[in-house]
Amino acid sequence: MLKKSNLFQEKSLFQVMIRTVSQFCIYYFNSRNNFMFKYLLIITCLLMPLTTKAADYAYFGFEPDIVTNYTAVKKKMGYVRLTVELMVPSTSLEIVEHHSPLLRDAIIDIIGKQPEEKVKSIKGRAEIQLKCEEKVKALLIKETGKPLIKKLLFTQWLDN
Repeated sequence: MLKKSNLFQEKSLFQVMIRTVSQFCIYYFNSRNNFMFKYLLIITCLLMPLTTKAADYAYFGFEPDIVTNYTAVKKKMGYVRLTVELMVPSTSLEIVEHHSPLLRDAIIDIIGKQPEEKVKSIKGRAEIQLKCEEKVKALLIKETGKPLIKKLLFTQWLDN
């Protein structure tokens, strides 16, 4: 049975380069007692954990921006326009995109039910963001069996 090389099991080119450099340093360090290579080896080992997280996640943005109404004072309607981004594992991006109409509708529904005080305050926006994130996770669990998103972000918020 053939065994795959560790080189092909790495997640990114940068990680492969770091692994190769560290293996060279270990070989060189064992053959000679060189002060510089001790530090190069330590730095390489410290950078290894940093490379795995960046490649694991992608961002899915709803296009076009979400524009919806909310109930303002004196039965007057206000509106809000926001950009929503979902932080998802790279492998789940296509699944989240497939369910985006359902998720978009849930976000619009939550925002449309909020009072003006919440929409206009920073604390209220944070609460709305948390509600949206919880609802999106619940919908994805219902549809796929997994939450699939790590974080929901409001990257732009305009209201009147």
